[in-house]
Amino acid sequence: MTDRQDGPESIGPEIGPDATGPSSAPASEPSLREALGFAVRNAGIGQVAPGEMPTAASLLKAVGGVRGIVEAILPALGFLVIYAATENLAASVLVPVAIAIGFVLVRLITRSSVNQAVAGVGGVAISAGLALFTGKPEDNFVPGLIINAVSLLVLVVSILSRHPLIGLIVGVLSNDGLEWRHSPAKLRVLTLATVLWCGLFLLRLVAELPLYLAGEVELLGTVKLVLGVPLYAVMLWVTWMLVRSVYRRENAAA
Repeated sequence: MTDRQDGPESIGPEIGPDATGPSSAPASEPSLREALGFAVRNAGIGQVAPGEMPTAASLLKAVGGVRGIVEAILPALGFLVIYAATENLAASVLVPVAIAIGFVLVRLITRSSVNQAVAGVGGVAISAGLALFTGKPEDNFVPGLIINAVSLLVLVVSILSRHPLIGLIVGVLSNDGLEWRHSPAKLRVLTLATVLWCGLFLLRLVAELPLYLAGEVELLGTVKLVLGVPLYAVMLWVTWMLVRSVYRRENAAA
């Protein structure tokens, strides 16, 4: 992967008849493309460059490592276990919030990046607040359902516009820009990869939405765990293999 390239910076005081010291012009703000590149490179799929052979270690890194997996699973597992044992709504949603806050504190103490943990706290807190507000434990899963629905919509729109989202991400990672759209093989494979991600979010909605409507809280929590990190890891692996195959083939031909 390539490092983000910044624009030229001022290297000294302005020289001229009116100069009285260093230039006071504000530094230029990062461009939208740079911001997008930073976000993509820090996402799961951004941990492996196009054409790189995916390994178990790289897959583990992409899903956040052992710590990331624990931080993703434990709050949801805590909700499921406490609700199944007590059916106490307040305890079921507040204990996961406390667990998520604990992860942030541990990262602060160990001087690790807190971005993922803070995002986790936000998600868990919003889910807990909604469930407490409505008094329905199944509403703890509403934010997740909304995220899946929005993700599916974005992916479908990207496919219909012939700018499949996985292609855009890979273009940023490989510095390929939109050149991949001029390669029929790359366009076909990257569209297929995007379709597969559509399938992931659609599967989650099809499996979870009926359980939510039926109020099957414990079963819904179990299904959410199964279709969470494990399925996400599998999709990352499949995506890498597809992208690797087409990039290696075209590089060999070149």
